[in-house]
Amino acid sequence: MIELINVSKAFEDHVVLDNMNLTIQDGETIVIIGRSGIGKSVTLKHIIGLMKPDSGQVIVDGLDITRLDAKGLNQLRTKFGMLFQGAALFDSLNVRDNVAFNLIEHSKMDDKAIDKRVAECLELVGLRGIELLSPAELSGGMRKRVGLARAICMNPKIILYDEPTTGVDPIMADAVNDLIKDLQAKLKTTAVAVTHDMTSAYKIADRIAMLYKGKIVEIGTPDEIKNTKSPIVRQFITGAAIGPITEDS
Repeated sequence: MIELINVSKAFEDHVVLDNMNLTIQDGETIVIIGRSGIGKSVTLKHIIGLMKPDSGQVIVDGLDITRLDAKGLNQLRTKFGMLFQGAALFDSLNVRDNVAFNLIEHSKMDDKAIDKRVAECLELVGLRGIELLSPAELSGGMRKRVGLARAICMNPKIILYDEPTTGVDPIMADAVNDLIKDLQAKLKTTAVAVTHDMTSAYKIADRIAMLYKGKIVEIGTPDEIKNTKSPIVRQFITGAAIGPITEDS
């Protein structure tokens, strides 16, 4: 479904991605791990076409999106849903209009059909009958769930999760992880998540990929990553203060 081939990206003298390669299969959930500022969110922005690489290819559903014009990119993005780190709800809109935002902008559905779809999506994330509430009336966990309802509203083929458990307590984080797994089982979408929360990564991933110094240095199942022989990966997943990552910093 998604392939990054020799992708490089630098901001002035700072190289973020360095001939990075990653292949994501149709229907799998892949979690990209790594330290803050290492390029995880930059990778997501390349996948959805918000950034273009300095070199390399980004293939999504058979299309090299680095060659698409603005119209082609907009069409491609209708295949995506995204859960932003802080949910990114519009404070001036109620829950109904937040969830329906892409339907209103990009579909010809009438209000009745939109209301039905919004209710279905809220039901899927365990929130019923809150359409008229404002974002200010929601807890952090509810905001995450409304953001997820918006992400799935247009039946996307691909869902991107940017730090899905950031900003919520451990109990709600586990509920969000369960919800991601449940939606994946029901919707059969391809999912890419970026996180430094290893509890979340182990729970939701089919495969985990470690990003370090602009490259994927290891990729494998949660069990394979837990039992890694790589000192770089082991330092990160155990949270050790001393090791090759901090020695290289």
